[in-house]
Amino acid sequence: MAVADLLVIILDLILRHIPIVYREQFYFLRSIPVCNIHAVLLYAATDCSVWFTVAFTFDRFIAICCQKLKSKYCSEKTAAVVLGTVTVLSCLKNIFWYFTLTARYWLQNSPWFCDAPIDVYDSRVWVTIEFLHHILTPTLPFLLILLLNVFTVRHILVTSRARRRLRAHTNGDGQCDTKMRNRKKSIVLLFVISANFVILWSTLMAFSIWGRMWFIGYDSVHLHDFVQEMGFMLQLLSCCTNTAIYAVTQTKFRQQLKNVLKYPFTQIHQSIKFTH
Repeated sequence: MAVADLLVIILDLILRHIPIVYREQFYFLRSIPVCNIHAVLLYAATDCSVWFTVAFTFDRFIAICCQKLKSKYCSEKTAAVVLGTVTVLSCLKNIFWYFTLTARYWLQNSPWFCDAPIDVYDSRVWVTIEFLHHILTPTLPFLLILLLNVFTVRHILVTSRARRRLRAHTNGDGQCDTKMRNRKKSIVLLFVISANFVILWSTLMAFSIWGRMWFIGYDSVHLHDFVQEMGFMLQLLSCCTNTAIYAVTQTKFRQQLKNVLKYPFTQIHQSIKFTH
């Protein structure tokens, strides 16, 4: 997830937006046939970032709700196979951008940042591809994440009630239950992931669909360009927040982070003790 998110930041924020901001200095990119290759790599990396989140959510669902499958599925070998499959499928899915878009940068802050022939924009094939693109990323991933999280939360609530009743009969209600607290934290985490994903992706997706409708003649609603700019910012933000949320909520990660932050002060303290 971290590698895919970093690739999105490099391909989308650096290699795509810097030429737009410094257009005069990078105007030579109009004559270099690299834009369609860039588009394939960017959209593939974005798909990987999104679908890795789906895969990780599914892994958590199996680990929490399907104890019989946990030992068989939740392994390094399975993770490698799933990540490799998602990467290959993401690359294959986005190869068509190489043939649909031209090799020249448009140098505009637009969802499709390469020049495309006017007949492509007007074709039904392009409209179909564009809508399928938005359905596969991020509409379908969001629905899957939401569905998996609903099942996971339902399972946690059911098992928590049963555990609470069992403890009431054995140890009483007043005693602290660490496992119950961990389950409540899991519920909060799952809801945060779902809300974070849909909120940060919805603006750009809505603007892109509106742009297509406006282009084919449905211009009843006007959306300002700043909506598109905000959508790009939020979409880029979404490519790093999920990794951060998953990492920061893990106890081992927080402990390692504390050790890293305390390491310089520990070395200074040991050096002072050694000199004395």
